[in-house]
Amino acid sequence: MSQRVNATEPSKLRIVSLGGVDEIGKNMTVFEYEDDIVVVDCGSIFPKEDMLGVDLVIPDVSYLVAKKKNVRGYLFTHGHEDHIGATPYILRQVPAPLYGTKLTLALVDLKMKEHRVPNITMHVVQPRDEIQLGKFTCKFIHVSHSIAGACAIALTCPAGTVVVSGDFKVDYTPIDGQVTDLQTLASLGEKGVMALLCESTNVERPGQTMSEMKIGPTFENLFRDAKGRVIVAMFASNIHRMQMVIDNGIRYGRRVCFIGRSMVNVSRVAMQIGELHIPEDCLIDVDSLDQYPDEEILVMTTGSQGEPMAGLTRMAYAEHRKLQIRQSDMVLISATPIPGNEKFISRVINQLYRCGAQVVYEALAEVHVSGHACQEELKLMHALVQPKYFIPVHGEYRMLWQHAELAESMGMNRKNIVIPEIGQVIEMTENSLSLGEQVPTGGVLVDGLGIGDVGNVVLRDRKHLSQDGLIIVAMAIDRDQGVLVSGPDIISRGFIYVRENEDIIESMREVVRGILRESSLDGADWVALKNRIKDDLHRYIYEKIKRNPMILPIILDV
Repeated sequence: MSQRVNATEPSKLRIVSLGGVDEIGKNMTVFEYEDDIVVVDCGSIFPKEDMLGVDLVIPDVSYLVAKKKNVRGYLFTHGHEDHIGATPYILRQVPAPLYGTKLTLALVDLKMKEHRVPNITMHVVQPRDEIQLGKFTCKFIHVSHSIAGACAIALTCPAGTVVVSGDFKVDYTPIDGQVTDLQTLASLGEKGVMALLCESTNVERPGQTMSEMKIGPTFENLFRDAKGRVIVAMFASNIHRMQMVIDNGIRYGRRVCFIGRSMVNVSRVAMQIGELHIPEDCLIDVDSLDQYPDEEILVMTTGSQGEPMAGLTRMAYAEHRKLQIRQSDMVLISATPIPGNEKFISRVINQLYRCGAQVVYEALAEVHVSGHACQEELKLMHALVQPKYFIPVHGEYRMLWQHAELAESMGMNRKNIVIPEIGQVIEMTENSLSLGEQVPTGGVLVDGLGIGDVGNVVLRDRKHLSQDGLIIVAMAIDRDQGVLVSGPDIISRGFIYVRENEDIIESMREVVRGILRESSLDGADWVALKNRIKDDLHRYIYEKIKRNPMILPIILDV
């Protein structure tokens, strides 16, 4: 007799991270219940050092493309690039309505317009709003972070309730006066939370993250003592800190100038929606800087991560067309390095000192505080939400592991903790937790207007070219007559300087001539001939000077 299945037992909730685990950035999590899918965040990440020429990396959404008819909407926790940066690329493939707070969707809309992505529906929500997407009830919960409008999200379906923390900290004195909504989080915990997905960025730091208010006196003292221009580099999306800096600048008689594409765009959007307040007579254009004395100028710019094309970097290296660093300038870098960017920032700081500027950064003064929860705030989140299952997210593997240990130290059963892998499906009900299949995932590389057309082979070639250079061997052959018409010519790029190494170039020509003399050019197999030229030249060059350039034979059939 077959066993009877309980028809009232709910289906499993499926959770899969397409990014944001075992890495800082590219946050994107899929929640799937039966035929309904909601996606939380849609972020990008900075390319790694070996991704030469790549602009950014976005999640592989092949899994969503295959199920795009089931996607009910995208929910955004906040407007940082690691949570919204991939939106214009992914919405082209998997369109669905967008939900987020006012500033978050204003920043997303800016990206959509830049990339000309049409016909995307956006719904602005307020904290504590609930929306229904298929079988999911989605509740937005205000949290403090380094950008306005940050939220945690509670997703409730027949299987249970899941809380996604987003990026947060527990700031009891936030600049905007809106503290993290601990009351709603506690209420959810009392009702019963099946799982918590909580960020892990600062899990290695004990104690509590410093309040944003703490850096206010630092800025006031710096502005009071500054004699020349003040140039502040920071994340354009940190509107609250931007307001704090600008208020101090105006208090000490300065006019505000925005430099850098993202700084100009974000500040304009923030002013339009009422998140940033600047008196109109205090705003000046970059072309008007020379009309005011240095002690009346405050420049807000991009480049806090040492990005080569950002405003501060170009100013430091005298490459900015409107503004160069002077000895009287005070430069404030109000940010902490994203992992991997430390050496880029160090180079810019060193160059600023060479220009004679006074440079103030995190190691010297309190000009930055983190927007992420440290250990005590993470413990508070766990204590309030009281989840049955825990999935640490938003961090490198060591951070996820340490967050799992923190949860275990608070009494959670280790069997109820899953350290996720990108693309690994996690299935759960109130009474079960298991791993499902591995879905296609990874990083899609964006290079200029190309999306996904740069892969491992192209990157390997770029690395090869950057390390060893290129040799082009060009010749013209009359295949019918079987004779060499011209060449071989040797063209070197990034290998050796031809004018100072004519003997090596001539010996390489002789190697190729020897191959041509030994080969039958009458009806020759060009592929075999090119391969032999590459192999013999590689061998000769390595024996001669221990280098391994890329060799590209070009044969013109005349």
